[in-house]
Amino acid sequence: MSDLSSPSKPPLRILLASPRGFCAGVDRAIQIVERTIEKFGAPVYVRHEIVHNRHVVDRLRAMGAVFVEELDECPQDRPVIFSAHGVPKSVPADAQNRKMLYLDATCPLVSKVHVEAERHFEAGREIILIGHAGHPEVIGTMGQLPEGAVSLVETVEDARAFEPKDPARLAFATQTTLSVDDTAAIVAVLQARFPLMAAPHKEDICYATTNRQDAVKRLAQDADLLLVIGSKNSSNSVRLVEVGLRAGVKAAELIDDASSLDWAWLEGVQTVGITAGASAPERLVEALIDTLAQRFQITIDEVDPVRETVTFKLPRILSENFDPAQA
Repeated sequence: MSDLSSPSKPPLRILLASPRGFCAGVDRAIQIVERTIEKFGAPVYVRHEIVHNRHVVDRLRAMGAVFVEELDECPQDRPVIFSAHGVPKSVPADAQNRKMLYLDATCPLVSKVHVEAERHFEAGREIILIGHAGHPEVIGTMGQLPEGAVSLVETVEDARAFEPKDPARLAFATQTTLSVDDTAAIVAVLQARFPLMAAPHKEDICYATTNRQDAVKRLAQDADLLLVIGSKNSSNSVRLVEVGLRAGVKAAELIDDASSLDWAWLEGVQTVGITAGASAPERLVEALIDTLAQRFQITIDEVDPVRETVTFKLPRILSENFDPAQA
């Protein structure tokens, strides 16, 4: 426990979730953009936001990254990077046809879902994907297979209404950033209806999503207010707000950074929980704590710290001795 403020200010206890902020897949994706700029110079093109965080995107843009939505917005003579969320198979195929130098920053845990979906398809199974319509990860996963091979289920109601071509030849996969509890409820309905449905070898919701949701659950009972740092288009950040409210926190807010803080939220609050989505930098957490310390005598408790040790390798093309002519 640490005391960072003057005793003349009203007290405020901060419960700091652990883990929080960057996961290994986000860290790898950001490093890919940074190293590509170092190796090939600016500009470097990135198809879609590399991760869903405004601060990360703005910093990389200042370094020389140009964010676009489609390949036809990219010149053929500059590197292009695919975002951490993954892309349909048609995108790298198009880049290859255009003889573009491309790097795939898809999170390896998303790639695992792609591989499993293909395996089920090759085995003749119809695939149910649990996820959110329009999310780039869902678009990328569905785009690994021919149109109609994957059916999207978003809710328990969708699971109850789904009618497969053959109930004996089904498999399911999930978006990696979903609510663990919501997904379990959907899977339970599907498994009750289709007991022969094949499941992933290992749960598709990634370790980082699960760990961050568990951390919020641990602090929710003791917090009057939960502040989640993350962008509104960040699925895992939005889920943290929902998880906190369900776990018993009295109020929860998603904020981009300390400048989004509404001091009215703190009225009558004695304990505030703080966490950050998997694409939010730790410096935003530190800045929020510094802002709170301007008005309150704060004490900080890190709740049941969980240390993550997962790391992912960078693409071989970014190694120092790799010859771009081999790409």
